[in-house]
Amino acid sequence: MLRLTQIMRNFYLRIEGFFSVIFNSIANVVKNFFGIFAKLFGLTESGYYLESDQAQTLKRSETQQPVEPQLNNNTQTPTSKRRANAKMDYYLNMARDLKKN
Repeated sequence: MLRLTQIMRNFYLRIEGFFSVIFNSIANVVKNFFGIFAKLFGLTESGYYLESDQAQTLKRSETQQPVEPQLNNNTQTPTSKRRANAKMDYYLNMARDLKKN
């Protein structure tokens, strides 16, 4: 019985290797086909994406909060103040930047 399981395992490995070679070549053809369109529409240019230093600058500017002046003891601050949604601020800033360009 061990001989039969060994034959089945070897057969499975050979079939798997055959299909991996076939599907790898098909995947390369598909990748090259869509790569042509990516180059055509300019998606491969680095200017389309945010570079890492630009992204870090954007994150830092979002996280920096303006310093509020210190309040007197008799002045009360409202406790029901809602914090702005950081994700929404990110998208609003991105839309403003796109509108400027």
